[in-house]
Amino acid sequence: MTATLTNPLRVGLRQERVISPQCLVIFGASGDLTHRKLIPALFELFRQRRLPSEFAVLGCARRPWSDEEFRAKMEQALAPVIAEDPAAWTTFCGGLFYEPVDLQKDEDVVRLGKRLEQIDRQRATRSNRTFYMSVSPNYYGSGCRALAAAGVLADPKRSRVVIEKPFGRDFASAQDLNRIVNSCAKENQIFRIDHYLGKETVQNILVLRFANTIFEPIWNRNYISSVQITAAETVGVEERAGYYESAGALRDMVQNHLTQMLALTAMEPPGRYEPESIRNEKAKVLQAARLAEEAEPWKCCVRGQYGPGGNSADPLAGYRQEPGVDPNSTTETYVSMKLFIDNWRWQGVPFYLRTGKRMPKRLSEVVLTFREAPVHLFDSAGAGPTANQLILRIQPNEGADFRFEVKAPGSGMRSRPVDMDFSYDESFGEPSDEGYVRLLADAMLGDPTLFTRSDEVEAAWRLYTPLVELIEQQPWQLPVYPYEARTWGPAAADSLLARDGLLWRRP
Repeated sequence: MTATLTNPLRVGLRQERVISPQCLVIFGASGDLTHRKLIPALFELFRQRRLPSEFAVLGCARRPWSDEEFRAKMEQALAPVIAEDPAAWTTFCGGLFYEPVDLQKDEDVVRLGKRLEQIDRQRATRSNRTFYMSVSPNYYGSGCRALAAAGVLADPKRSRVVIEKPFGRDFASAQDLNRIVNSCAKENQIFRIDHYLGKETVQNILVLRFANTIFEPIWNRNYISSVQITAAETVGVEERAGYYESAGALRDMVQNHLTQMLALTAMEPPGRYEPESIRNEKAKVLQAARLAEEAEPWKCCVRGQYGPGGNSADPLAGYRQEPGVDPNSTTETYVSMKLFIDNWRWQGVPFYLRTGKRMPKRLSEVVLTFREAPVHLFDSAGAGPTANQLILRIQPNEGADFRFEVKAPGSGMRSRPVDMDFSYDESFGEPSDEGYVRLLADAMLGDPTLFTRSDEVEAAWRLYTPLVELIEQQPWQLPVYPYEARTWGPAAADSLLARDGLLWRRP
C-alpha cells in the first residue's frame, strides 16, 4: 500500500526563503568536508536560485593556494554535478575566493579581515558573514577567540559562527567550550550543526506528530511499548582512523545524531513553531532522559568492534587491520543501549539506540512499536499476531511505513500484517535535498531551529557521562565484543533486548 499526495503538484512545492547578501567563510577549506559536502550544497542552493548575486565564499586553510587553485580543485571535485549545468558553475565559481590563514597567527587574522573588506566591496556582501569551523575540534575555542579579537563577530545581526560536531569530548569539555564561544559571541550567533537534522524525514517527525490529530493522542506510554532508533553504516572507518580512534561510535554518532532523533521523537508539542520553543522542548527531553541502569550502567550498554568479513570475492578487513588503527585497539565501532525518559508522556517506555559500522545495510530509522491488542480475536496467518509499528525512514529512501493487521485472503478469519508506505521521492516527484543544503541555508538566514543550543549539548553529554567514564577509567566493565563485518553487531546486543522479550528490527 502506498501513501500519495492529495492533488499533488509537481510545480511550486518549494517555498524557500532567499538568503541575504553575505560572505560564507570556510575554515578548513582544504579538507574533505568542503569539497564533499559544503561546496556541493552551496552550488545546489545557487542552482535553486536561493543565493543572491551578492554572495561570496572565502575558503581559508594553511595551504598556500590562490583563488584560481581553489576554484580548480572545487571544480575537479564537483565534475559530475558541473557537467549537468556548466553555465551555472561558471557564474557560481566567480564568487569563490581563497586566503591562506592560520587562526593561531595574529598577522593571518589581520590579513583575513582586510580580505573580507575587499570582498565586501567587490561582491557587495554588506559585511554580512557566516564563519564555518570545518577544522579539528581542538581549534574551535581558539578559532572563535581569534575571530572575536579581530572584531568580526562584534555585530550579532551581521555575523554568525557554525561549529561542526563533536562539540566537546565529554560533559566537562562541552561546558568549557560553551563558556569560550559564548564569551566570543552571543548564543544566537552560534550554530552547532548536526547534519542529521537537515534531513527531510528528521524534520518530518515534527510534522507527522503535530500536524495530524491521529498520531498525537497515541504518541505516549499508554499506546507505545518501545522505541528503537538505529543509524547503521555499511562502510568501515575508511580514512578517518586518526579521528575515530579517539572518538569511537559513542562520541561520533550517539551523542549527537541519535540523541537528536531521540529528542525530536520524544519532545512535547511546542507552543508555536519558532526556534526557541522547539529547542526548549528538545532540551527538556534530554534533561529527563537517563540510562536504564544508572547504578550499573554497563548492564544497559553494549560495545562492539567489527572484525574481518565479506567473502573471497569481496573480503573486508577488520577494524584493527584498517590503516592507522592500533592493532590492539579497544575503540568501539558499534554501540547499543537502553534509555528511559522520566516524564508523564514516556515513563516506563524503553528507548533502544544503536549505531554501527560495517552493518549489512545503510539505514537510519525510528521504529515505534505499539502495544498489542488486549485480546487476539483472530488466528494469525503467520507465526502470530504482530504489533503495529510506525517506521520513520531517515535514510535511504526517505519516508515512512505503517504496519498493521488486515484479514488474510480466504474463507477463514485470519489476520496478517501489511505495510502502508510513504516515499518522499515518489510522492513529491523530486529527491530530498542533502542535509547540508537546508542547514547551510538556515545558518546564513540566521534561523537556529535545526541547530543545537548550549543546554542541549550539555544535557546530552551529561546523559552519557557514566558510559564515557567507564570506557576511560574502567574499560573492563564495558568490554568490546567482536562482530563479523556485514552483520548486525555482537550477540550481546541481541541479549540486551531479549531480556525484555524484544528483537532488534532487521530490515
